[in-house]
Amino acid sequence: MPKPKRNPLDTLELKPGQSIELLKALHIVTREGGINQDSRRKLKQVYHLTHFIEPLIDEVRKANHGGLYLVDHGAGKSYLGFILYDLYMKQNPEGAIVAGVETRQELVDKSNTLAKQLGFDAGMRFMNLPVAQATDHPDLPDTVDIVTALHACNTATDDAISFGLKKQAKFMALVPCCQAEVAAHLRKNKASQLGKTSLVEMWRHPLHTREFGSQLTNVLRCLQLEAYGYQVTVTELVGWEHSMKNELIIAKKHQRSNPKAAQRLRSMLVELGLDGEEVLQQRFHVPAWNDEVDEAARNVV
Repeated sequence: MPKPKRNPLDTLELKPGQSIELLKALHIVTREGGINQDSRRKLKQVYHLTHFIEPLIDEVRKANHGGLYLVDHGAGKSYLGFILYDLYMKQNPEGAIVAGVETRQELVDKSNTLAKQLGFDAGMRFMNLPVAQATDHPDLPDTVDIVTALHACNTATDDAISFGLKKQAKFMALVPCCQAEVAAHLRKNKASQLGKTSLVEMWRHPLHTREFGSQLTNVLRCLQLEAYGYQVTVTELVGWEHSMKNELIIAKKHQRSNPKAAQRLRSMLVELGLDGEEVLQQRFHVPAWNDEVDEAARNVV
């Protein structure tokens, strides 16, 4: 007898109660129930990320008697927000809000329409905003519980961190993408640093400038989060065969601040010749960024 055709959805290991209609609406699954390789990779990334975020949601909802406010920055088509709501909130929606922040109006409109079609509109909302403007927007609360940013490009990740700091987020889950700003400053200061430190060899060649700048950006982000009292974990999101933008930063607020982390951040900028870059000082701001911290950082160097 001929073998029955295998359902391609079986290979996705869908969780109980997951909406196939949502996956079709997000164009992850075709109308016939198929899935292409690109969609499979995208869904695997999102599933891995939800695996890390699920315990954060559980912890917040238990502490808040079911309440939760999650803001997803650079939401795009809102794969992450929709799947989080579908898996972990739709069965017990009271008090749970997922807000997506996105600069493209057409994607915001589509997400709002889809939320209404699926019956998620009571707990999901989408806003047409640059991430940097979200902090003071009247439609967002003074404090939030969780901030996420999946592949928010370049400085949008830093804007998401700044938003989380100002909103006193309990948790942040970040997958950075396309970090170019720090590399540009390294490139600009390369000539002046050649005679000062042999460390410049780490970014003397253009390819190394880009790679080292990307790595340094995430190191500075982690130190900034630690300076503000977050416990930081850095891990691999999925296997490298699925994505080169693969670093996942999970931050949990656990103390008011950490002056030693602030000093280490400042010391790195000093040693790499970046302490004169005002834009980087503003980007990687820390508590009590003052002469005392600055002098301590120089003494470390």
